[in-house]
Amino acid sequence: MFTKLANDLKGTGRTLVYTEGTDPRILESAAKLTGEGVMNIILLGNPEEVKAVAAEKGFDISGCEIIDPAAYAELDAMVEQMVALRKGKMTEEQVRSALAKSNYFGTMLVKMGKADCLLGGATYSTADTVRPALQLIKTKPGNSLVSSCFILVKGEEKMAFADCAINIDPTEDDLVEIAAETAKTADTFGIDPRIAMLCYSTLGSGKGEDVTKMVNATQKIKEQHPELKVEGELQFDAAVSPVVAQVKCPDSQVAGKANTFIFPDITSGNIGYKIAARLGGFEAIGPILQGLNAPINDLSRGCNAEEVYKMSIVTAALS
Repeated sequence: MFTKLANDLKGTGRTLVYTEGTDPRILESAAKLTGEGVMNIILLGNPEEVKAVAAEKGFDISGCEIIDPAAYAELDAMVEQMVALRKGKMTEEQVRSALAKSNYFGTMLVKMGKADCLLGGATYSTADTVRPALQLIKTKPGNSLVSSCFILVKGEEKMAFADCAINIDPTEDDLVEIAAETAKTADTFGIDPRIAMLCYSTLGSGKGEDVTKMVNATQKIKEQHPELKVEGELQFDAAVSPVVAQVKCPDSQVAGKANTFIFPDITSGNIGYKIAARLGGFEAIGPILQGLNAPINDLSRGCNAEEVYKMSIVTAALS
């Protein structure tokens, strides 16, 4: 999957900004991506420090652009635009203070069209990636929230899981938006989305608040997005096993062959994707943030260089 995505990106001129330009994992990925001609890279940080770490580790970053937020020639224009974007919620002094931090500075590079996408979080929290994105990039027209999706990969098998990292207890309407955005993400990565709205009940076999939520969300999705293939509410076995589906919901076009899974809450989603990764042998790519006007993604602080490389390709592919 990654080889195809990387090849598709070559020649597109996509530019990705890394917020942590002195991190060795970032530098290794940056050297590989520019060396292969996959995309353009901007590294944030003091140029001397960035180059020193790269030289010490033996990474060729000659193909990368390095920008020092403290010495940026267009900083005044950036400040002016960010003050306008914050609409009175931040003073000029507060904006300048925020832009001294690479997460805000990098997000503004995307907002100003200097970069197409951003990847950060190797050394700071998901909240520190999402907050500037919500404040400056904002959600797409028609979207009210940011959600997340993991792509689970094992050989040729690929699945999409959502929302496993952002929305704790999504409402019915939230689930509609999450499902629609996850279908787009799945399609980007070569998955023809067949969406299962997961629960502990299959088509009325159980009762409870979560059952009602998933039943209603499924109905709303079918009404608002008739182009999508969706079924719910479904237990996981009915969603993936043709044998179980034949017994529990024989007339469904999704049951037994679902590949895109929408969970009722973050607890079940987070547990679900980690079970698939740890016990099922799937590689979990993500979290991929959805619903923003530009691709902004977050890394795990425990990531390695190969994971940075893959998430960079994923992020640029969404541009």
